[in-house]
Amino acid sequence: MHLVITNKSNQPIYEQLYDQIVSQIVNGELAPDFCLPSIRTVAKEIGVSIITIKKAWEMLEKNGFIDTIPGKGCFVKAKQGLSIDEQKRALAIEKLQEHLQYYKNLGLTVDEIMEILKKEF
Repeated sequence: MHLVITNKSNQPIYEQLYDQIVSQIVNGELAPDFCLPSIRTVAKEIGVSIITIKKAWEMLEKNGFIDTIPGKGCFVKAKQGLSIDEQKRALAIEKLQEHLQYYKNLGLTVDEIMEILKKEF
């Protein structure tokens, strides 16, 4: 598992961690039943608060990406029913929906948003 955080990002660190781990799970880099490092270990390795890591791990569990087994650790959960492509698409739609209202409030049209997306991608 490889995690990189940046303090220059507007995205909170726990969300950066969450997004990176979800991406690694969906892309098959972290296989089902893979045991995530402990919260304390990750906090020490990347130099952030235990609370920050705990929040990311809680989001992963809440959204069905990991299971926590008391006394054993946190394990990548096997996804049931969705292919990798379907999982990726669902995650992309979720992220787009989070920001869509912001773009609408800016007064951007669909074509303008698509132009920006194509340029930045």
